[in-house]
Amino acid sequence: MIPERTRMEFNHISVLPAESVEALGVKPGGVYVDGTLGGGGHAALICERLGGSGTLVGIDRDDAAISAAAKRLKDYKCRVITVRDNFFNIKRILEDLEIDKIDGAILDLGVSSPQLDDPERGFSYNSDGALDMRMNRNDSLSAYKVVNEYSESDLRRILFSYGEEKNAAKIAANIVKSRVEKPIETTAELSEIIKRSFPPKKRYGDKHPAKRSFQAIRIEVNRELEGLDTAIKDFVDCLRPGGVLAVITFHSLEDRIVKNVFAELKTGCTCPKEFPVCVCGGSPVIKLKNRKPVTAGGDELSRNSRAHSAKLRAAEKL
Repeated sequence: MIPERTRMEFNHISVLPAESVEALGVKPGGVYVDGTLGGGGHAALICERLGGSGTLVGIDRDDAAISAAAKRLKDYKCRVITVRDNFFNIKRILEDLEIDKIDGAILDLGVSSPQLDDPERGFSYNSDGALDMRMNRNDSLSAYKVVNEYSESDLRRILFSYGEEKNAAKIAANIVKSRVEKPIETTAELSEIIKRSFPPKKRYGDKHPAKRSFQAIRIEVNRELEGLDTAIKDFVDCLRPGGVLAVITFHSLEDRIVKNVFAELKTGCTCPKEFPVCVCGGSPVIKLKNRKPVTAGGDELSRNSRAHSAKLRAAEKL
């Protein structure tokens, strides 16, 4: 196994920062939640606008993120509360803090740069590190367990479902074949196995052949999509009328979930389409802040390549 190394400093460039805070319409003295605190970039912009009587609740599963954000936010006048937890538990978190309703919340569903760049965290196919990929390092499920203990059929399923990987069957078969000889322990080993699963002419190009598979395994390890729809609805429930939920996504699977949940809450009615009139009595819960998702402009793209796939959707509670 790879030896423990000193953890990298948690430096992360927030995506769509101005657009996100503009969508939130931060009110001085309000209560806001950053459900994916990271290095505190979005949170800092919110704190700048809150003033001394406002409250910012920052949630993250990563101890390093909590520590870095707390340091970054310590000089702001507003009340800052950091919580190490999963934002999926927003209702319990607010109940524990004795906060009834909030004025807005932001969710940045991407993996932070320090997690990707630190080989020790095992997220990257571009560097060699122990297979890990846990956002919360206290969780029991790791990439090592997924790769070495999942059945071939389960590996094929997550690679296809979470990575939209067309070559899932071949990759899963080669992983199982390789681990019979010895456990697959590092990101470099896994990346090479995946690369060998592609025809030679497809192993090199603009996109690394392991990109989709690493995404799929990371989603499985951190349960990123299971319950995301419920979590979004919970955040909307926690908003005051006029409050805003802003969500930044980075791949089509999570963006589709956000889009569909927002569409459901915007419509309100749950009757089958073939019904001539509504009989459920449901009414709209939100209105969309932007008809189409907001994407990064040229200036941001030139500074931060990870903003290329980012999409911002925002909704206001009615």
